Amino acid sequence: MWIEKGTRRGMTAVDPNSNALPPEMAPPAAAEGRRAMSIEELCFTSAMSCFEGWLKLDPAIGPRTMAYVTKFISRTLEKTHNLKDVRETMSKSVEVWIWLTRDFAAAIPSLTTRSIGPLSSLNDPDKNVTPLESTALITKNYPSLKEDLQLLIKLMHIARNLLVVPEPEIPQDLCAAAQFDQMLYQTIILCINVTSKAYDGDVLEESARLKLGEITELYKKLLVTCLQQAHNWIAKNDRNKMAFWSTVMFDDEAVADEQEANGYGELRPDVAKAEIQNWFERNSRFCDKARQLLRDYEANVAAKGLPPGHLPCISPLAWNWLPDGASRVRADDATDDSKITPQWNEDEPDKFEQDRAYGRVSREIDTWWLKIRDPNYEEWVVPMPSVEFAQQRTENCKANLVNRYVHSYRSAEHEGSVHSAEGASAQGGAADDGKDGGHYVHDYNDDMIEEEDMDDDDSYGEGPMNGLLTEVPNILDPKQIEALHMIVKSCILDNAGLALTRAGENLQKTRCRMFLAMECGRSLLREILVFIAVWEKTEQSLIFQLTTQIVEAIHHSALIPYAWQSLRIPKDIISPAQTVLLRLVNNMLRLRSNDPAPPESREHLSDVKLLHFLLIQFRSRVVPECAALMHLQAQVRQKLCDPADFPVDSWDMERAKDGIQQFLELLTTVIEFPETRKYLIEWEVVYELLALLKGLEAGVPKKPMVDPPSRSGGGRPASHHHQQYPDDPDAGYDSEDHPLAQSQPLEEPAHKYPWAGIKCQILHILAGLLQPPPGRSSPGNPEVQRQILRHNGLISLLNCCVYDDYNRYARERVQICLKWLMDGSEEANKYLRELIPTSPPPNLRPATAPAGSSSSSSSSSQQPAVTSLRIDGVPGEVKVRLRAPDEAVPGKATAATLSGAGGSGGPESGPAPPPPPRTSRPEELLRDIITLADEAARLAMGGSSSRKLDADETEEEGDEEEERRRKNLEEDFM
Repeated sequence: MWIEKGTRRGMTAVDPNSNALPPEMAPPAAAEGRRAMSIEELCFTSAMSCFEGWLKLDPAIGPRTMAYVTKFISRTLEKTHNLKDVRETMSKSVEVWIWLTRDFAAAIPSLTTRSIGPLSSLNDPDKNVTPLESTALITKNYPSLKEDLQLLIKLMHIARNLLVVPEPEIPQDLCAAAQFDQMLYQTIILCINVTSKAYDGDVLEESARLKLGEITELYKKLLVTCLQQAHNWIAKNDRNKMAFWSTVMFDDEAVADEQEANGYGELRPDVAKAEIQNWFERNSRFCDKARQLLRDYEANVAAKGLPPGHLPCISPLAWNWLPDGASRVRADDATDDSKITPQWNEDEPDKFEQDRAYGRVSREIDTWWLKIRDPNYEEWVVPMPSVEFAQQRTENCKANLVNRYVHSYRSAEHEGSVHSAEGASAQGGAADDGKDGGHYVHDYNDDMIEEEDMDDDDSYGEGPMNGLLTEVPNILDPKQIEALHMIVKSCILDNAGLALTRAGENLQKTRCRMFLAMECGRSLLREILVFIAVWEKTEQSLIFQLTTQIVEAIHHSALIPYAWQSLRIPKDIISPAQTVLLRLVNNMLRLRSNDPAPPESREHLSDVKLLHFLLIQFRSRVVPECAALMHLQAQVRQKLCDPADFPVDSWDMERAKDGIQQFLELLTTVIEFPETRKYLIEWEVVYELLALLKGLEAGVPKKPMVDPPSRSGGGRPASHHHQQYPDDPDAGYDSEDHPLAQSQPLEEPAHKYPWAGIKCQILHILAGLLQPPPGRSSPGNPEVQRQILRHNGLISLLNCCVYDDYNRYARERVQICLKWLMDGSEEANKYLRELIPTSPPPNLRPATAPAGSSSSSSSSSQQPAVTSLRIDGVPGEVKVRLRAPDEAVPGKATAATLSGAGGSGGPESGPAPPPPPRTSRPEELLRDIITLADEAARLAMGGSSSRKLDADETEEEGDEEEERRRKNLEEDFM
């Protein structure tokens, strides 16, 4: 170790309110040429020297001395918080940064030994300490751990504060020179190792559990402070960003794993890491002020043997403070700002010179990005798959549905853990030919999960995940984790006006590509995304906004398609991370409305290409697999399939529904902008929407507003059955002999999953697509009208008129769809004229009295007929009364009623009002459809026989209310 040992004497009592040092702690007199230190520096450096002795037990420091150490560190923390001049002075002290490094270098092995076992056991699986043994260590060493962790948290706070100065590049360079950043990494690792262990609190006593919880919280607090210090250290400093980013992305284990299983773009991580190190050496020059401070320290303090000793000389940064000629200098000339053109010479034997001529960070990263980015990045290469392709794929999914999930399983220990369920990405998938968007589309059978592949899936196994920071989202809560998101954003988001390098390189984009090139980055991205789902963060939260900016950075590098594929879980239609990614993309596009890009701009075209990719996924994978599940639900509903053969559980159905909902939310956002709405029409997204509507109609029965009481008398309530058969274990449950009555299970089985709310979203999107082109209020969009009729979507829309409690506002939304569908479409009007009869069906007409019958029988035949109807959305049969031929239509005034209206009710009351204006046939048809829906809802609420409504008042009020709602909905889309 480059850290030299020193001895200290004991301390004597001093006035606790004084800043003066006791004689034993006073440093030697200032040497000739050495700068004078402030009282704050003297107190703090002396306290840190004693703290190092306390940690190393060299010499043995007593509790009284440690009380003064704690006091001086606490006072220093307070001053760096509140006093700007103290913070600036100490930030430029080389001694302070070296002592901070030495203290953490002594603390890390000491804390490790007392928390998780000897250092020798960390990398040896045979000597690894179990969580139970670690718990015993922590409870045994509780007093000393608590005291030391509290001091280390304060020291890290001070280090964080010293970077918040008007010239942050100076303390940033001093921090790097003292290699405090290396201690920072090691501290983060220690905190993660302790806080990520699965401690079994059930086997502990209450006192031990409290001690364990308190120490764990202190480690978490130290971890949070480390992340904050790291964020301040890399702020606006490209060299520090690259040093931090390469350390957390290209650690030795990750490089080894990536070389063994290199399935993403054939990246060679060892080559990339060497090229990044060469770039780091070429850009190793410190700012002039930091270099001068370091040279003065080496010449006037370290060279004379004064503490804290020499700076480390084991990095390419050392030439900044060493005498000229003492080390090889290969840094670029900082005064040369001339632009260079990257050149790659394959025959150059010197790798460093080869990389210098190239000028950019890493040719390996650049080559990987060119292979893996969105193939439509430069020009349109991958087209949208055809509707015929989607239809064929849906049929394949239906045929292979059971085999698709034949090997799916979820271990009990992973049930309910969204983090653990986030699996490694599927790496296979043969590409189809380009005409159907083959670059994005995987063969259906490639999604099969083989047992041996499942064993290799890290998400279903135990053990730490790849990467230094990947475990952090599993440890911290939303308030604590903000610094992690800020670090990622700071490293990869390319803000407007960002300066480029001499080679024309955007370093933010390069680090973004590094982020996704390595498994460490992909794992961290997955955990960041799932964190939003686990904590149910809203769009207004800081975490959500920061993650949206991270996704924006990935989008700027055209890597969202690659990220989407890397976030896949083979057994899921849409993984939770993909669902959150969709939600963030939707939020990103929605924010465009505040400052929309011109339609001809590159930014707008980039958004369109992203939408193109996502719709390919929607068409080729999501909708076909969801439609296959709905098809199987329909088969179970029709008793053509055994419910026990349904291949997934309700949890899987919920994840699929969440994904579908986010896709539909994205489409809802897109239709709000005419520039992007036209692409949805061009790509005929109507087909997918109607396919989902048809699948829902066939697979999910409509839920009534209320369940009418049974009128047949044959059913037996579950409670009555239980009274008759008190010893029957099946009492109150569904069986062949005793059908289930009113009681509902706590959770519906997967084959009865209702997909609630999906219809409303689909109808909203269809209404948006059907609305007239911009600048017009009528007629509806003719291309969308033709698409709906071509895919036989009118029947699906009419089916949505009946009340469904799973989609409570579907009726109102479908009215808008039907209005604009018929508006200006003769084909749609003709279809409806042929579909809707003008009189009741023959089997519902009142029976006519035969000739020669008696008057009594004739009068009885004129009584209103009562029959039973089966209405979709209302379980069982509902009795209805048919209107007589001469009976007035409820809610519509006849000539007789009009003439009778008035004070006396006679003809003297005045002339009859003029007849109502004649309405067009489409409006009449729409009113007939609305009336049908009203009647279904009214019958569901109790039936006509049990609740007699005043037709002249209630129905007129209902018509007026319906008309108001329809107009309001029309205004929403105008």
